[in-house]
Amino acid sequence: FFFFFFFFKQKTAYEMLRSLVGSEMCIRDRYQRRVHGTTIKEQTIMTRNFKDALAHRRTYYNIANSSPISDNEIKDIIDHAVKHVPSAFNSQSTRIVLLLGEQHKRLWDITKETLKKIVPEEAFNATETKINNSFASGYGTILFFEDKKVVKHLQESFPTYSVKFPLWSQQTSAMHQLAIWTMLEDVGLGASLQHYNPLIDEAIRSEWNIDPEWDLIAQMPFGTPTQQPGPKEISPLDKRILVFK
Repeated sequence: FFFFFFFFKQKTAYEMLRSLVGSEMCIRDRYQRRVHGTTIKEQTIMTRNFKDALAHRRTYYNIANSSPISDNEIKDIIDHAVKHVPSAFNSQSTRIVLLLGEQHKRLWDITKETLKKIVPEEAFNATETKINNSFASGYGTILFFEDKKVVKHLQESFPTYSVKFPLWSQQTSAMHQLAIWTMLEDVGLGASLQHYNPLIDEAIRSEWNIDPEWDLIAQMPFGTPTQQPGPKEISPLDKRILVFK
């Protein structure tokens, strides 16, 4: 199976500068960050170990149209996740589209246009405000897809597990979402996970000529956080975890 990655923005695609590397469950790299108009080198921005990075990941609904890292480095994070996140039967069924600049804004215009047709007029203003301030206001959006061709092929090849492959495909997508979300936050970007599918599926396929076999799973808008999230409520672990010895 092959992985296809589309990167949409106003400029042409760039060449990768380097790949991310992991060491002892830590993700460490060099990044360039522009501060007050001056480019500086910062070493080991991603310095949390995996355990700490996972705990630090939160949902951000207040994000700005800026990024502490370059577009190349954002794509490197996605490449790293797609290369190393596991999948059932090594299916590698996840497909990703990265939207930046005007392409990112176009996605949320499409979403508003779609919702305006079905949301009552008196409720649409609140919906539009939420999209403008929490999603369209960001720097970019990552679209997560699963390739149904891959899933169908596995169902045909392993009929005993046929009913399970769509579920395992969703689990594969979820792992990619978590990995990318965590790494984005660890470099200073805030993100959230949205699910306007299937309402916007056809419009997205038409706008960016997406393979009809790619099934849209989720949308992840991201950008520089402008406000920290509140405390997170955690249900008691003893109600959710069982240990038998």
